[in-house]
Amino acid sequence: MKAVRAIGLERIELERLRFQVGQLFATLQEAAEEFAPAAPGAWSPPVDLCESEDAVMVHVELPGVEAEQIEVTLTSAQLRIRGEKKCTPDGRPFSHLCSERRCGHFSRVVWLHWPVSMRESVAELRRGVLTVWLPKQTDRRGAEFRLPIKVGEE
Repeated sequence: MKAVRAIGLERIELERLRFQVGQLFATLQEAAEEFAPAAPGAWSPPVDLCESEDAVMVHVELPGVEAEQIEVTLTSAQLRIRGEKKCTPDGRPFSHLCSERRCGHFSRVVWLHWPVSMRESVAELRRGVLTVWLPKQTDRRGAEFRLPIKVGEE
């Protein structure tokens, strides 16, 4: 009986170690993608990430960018915002004496550490700020569900 209990504890410890190594690799992947060099000339817009009891809000500063120039994609693990800010809004070429504003391609990835409802998520661009509202899903891990048992005919 003692040997069986020891094997069970070893299995639990191995599972815990496997889980921790998995978390470490996920964190390393996030860091590698976050700090990976972007395409030449690309920039990352500033982001505010806010959390309430029932939702996660992402605010992205994109002054001078139209909604048609932005692409927002959402997976279970990340929110990706990319697009292009035109350097010459009216299309006429001109020579800059000084240019401190960013233009060209941009990209930003926000990692999601919460289960969110993709179908109910909404993105809105207002006054140069893109706001993405991501409603949280209730975490169902560990919840108990009763399944009905059908009686088969013999």
